[in-house]
Amino acid sequence: MISKAKSRYIKELQVKKYRLAEQCFLVQGAKAVYETLASDYKIHTLVGTAEFLSAVTSTSLSRVNETIEVSEKELTAISSVEANNSALAVVRMKITKKPILSSADFALVLDDIRDPGNLGTIIRTADWYGIGNIIASPETTDVYSPKVINATMGSFLRVEVFYTPLDDFLKASSRIVYGTFLDGENVHKLNFDGGGLIVIGNESRGISAGVEKFITHRITIPRWGMAESLNASTATAIVLDNLKRRL
Repeated sequence: MISKAKSRYIKELQVKKYRLAEQCFLVQGAKAVYETLASDYKIHTLVGTAEFLSAVTSTSLSRVNETIEVSEKELTAISSVEANNSALAVVRMKITKKPILSSADFALVLDDIRDPGNLGTIIRTADWYGIGNIIASPETTDVYSPKVINATMGSFLRVEVFYTPLDDFLKASSRIVYGTFLDGENVHKLNFDGGGLIVIGNESRGISAGVEKFITHRITIPRWGMAESLNASTATAIVLDNLKRRL
């Protein structure tokens, strides 16, 4: 059974200001929790059904500060994920550092991505294509939001997201900077030379004027139909697929 105080604490972590104050976030669902237990993240509290906890190894449990067994009904009541009938973990945030990129590395730069589902999918897509670093503007939605963590499907464990003012970051960089626009070089024909930074703009406004001045290569995804624009996560996937096919 879980106490009212602990239930309230877990629900508070669904709100950004409480996550920042506690430096903790939520991981929900059996698969994501299993993966987190096997990672180098520190688990503060593990909440799970008897069936879930019985399947966790003693080695994994030894890394957990606190374990609470609950019923499926109790778990559903404190979870922000529909149909979470297995487990939830309260996880310590890591200290993020500016990424160290080799000359051959590519990284994503996110200019004010606001939709949690988009950010989560972009992280998952980056993981699929072997991109380990994302540099995000301070206005980009919080990577530790439950909706973002859920949308990553565990990829948050392998992709680092570093928040910083993009103007300062790009000004200090000597790397090639690719930016997605409605006009530019056809991404299907572009040869990505060496490493670089790939900027993805805001869902409705695209790349901001402050960031646009640092773009060295304008690229575009050709349009054959009448849609006004592409979803930010879809555009990311198309660019990364073309990047990997031409390396």
